[in-house]
Formats: sequence, structure tokens, C-alpha cells
Amino acid sequence: MSARIKICGLRDAETIREMDGLPIDEIGFIFAKSRRQVTPEQAAGLIAEACRLRGSNGLPPRTVGVFVNPELEELQALLGTAPLDVLQLHGGESAADCRAIREATGKMVWKVFSIRGDERVTAADRVAPYAGAVDGIMIDTAGGGTGTAFDWSVIGDYKEAAEAIGVPLYVAGGLHADNVAGLAQRYAPDGVDVSSGVETDGVKDITKIRTFVERVRAR
Repeated sequence: MSARIKICGLRDAETIREMDGLPIDEIGFIFAKSRRQVTPEQAAGLIAEACRLRGSNGLPPRTVGVFVNPELEELQALLGTAPLDVLQLHGGESAADCRAIREATGKMVWKVFSIRGDERVTAADRVAPYAGAVDGIMIDTAGGGTGTAFDWSVIGDYKEAAEAIGVPLYVAGGLHADNVAGLAQRYAPDGVDVSSGVETDGVKDITKIRTFVERVRAR
């Protein structure tokens, strides 16, 4: 079974429209400080475009908002404008934080763990506390959005840890069309997440998006 595909950091309606018919499962909008950051009002228009897409199985992709240590009140206000499906949390959010956000908003919550390469805590120890508090786990290069890959040898441990709490594992960080097939074949993550790897000069490139999707689906 092919990995799910998430294209992150979308900022313009035209690129989203050009993605129609591609088997994409999620598209992401960044609300944390970033050169790809969007406002709730901008995201509302982009979400409306995304809802018209035919993605995987002919269904619109889920919309994902990327946040770092958000306040619950901030999220609730934002969701009133931009009706996201998933909240992706990149900060120091505890399991209790994730559970509270999930219960208060009624949205799916994904927790992101940064991979630095010098961790002294095992994948199982990092992930296990989030059982029942999240709907997905993602691992990404520390700093996020750097276009740099981490040491993929840890993926197996994180996949096992995610399976132990009954949620999918997504892999992000430095992915692009030339390496994603190798990652998918060797490590079989449940999903892959790409942003800078499908850009040209900092702008989303529909040709690169199509090629990335083809390489994942060819597995």
C-alpha cells in the first residue's frame, strides 16, 4: 500500500486548483511564523479551493494547519474562520495539551517530534505518553522547513512506537522526488510530507508536485 501524501506550505489558489485529480491525501497551511505563513482569512479561501479537489479516491484532501505551541483560544478563534480538518503541532505540546486541544476543538491532532540525532530518549518513550491524545505522529528534521533530511535509521523505531499507540507515522524533512521512492520502499511510513522539495525559488512548482506524487504512487 502506498504512503499517504501531504503537500505542505500552500499559499496560492492557482497551485491548489492545478492539483485537482492528483491522488493527494492532505494539504497543509502554515500558521506558525514562516515565510510560508498564511492568515486565517487567506487559509479560508484556500480551504474552499481544496474542498473542490478530487484527491485520493476522488475525495478532497484533508486540510491541515501547522502550529507551534498554540493557545487553545487562538485555535478556536482561527477554526471559526478556517475550518481545518487536522491540527499539526510542532512545538513542545505535552500529551495533556494535545488531548485538551483535541477534545475542545473536535479536530484530529498530529504531534510532530523533531529528530536531532543526539536524542537520549527512545522513540517509544517519546511517543507512548501520547496514546489516546493524538491521531497521528510525524517526525521531522529539527527546525522544520529546512529542506534537510534527518538520519532515516530512526524511522523504524518511530513507526513501531506509533503502531503501539494505534496511529499512523508520517515522515517529513528534506523529501523530494529523487529520494522519496527510496524512503517509501525501505521504511514504508504511513505517510510522507513535503514542502520545500516541491518548490522552485521558494514557490510551489506543480511539475515537481506531480513528479513527487508519481514517485510515491509508483511504489
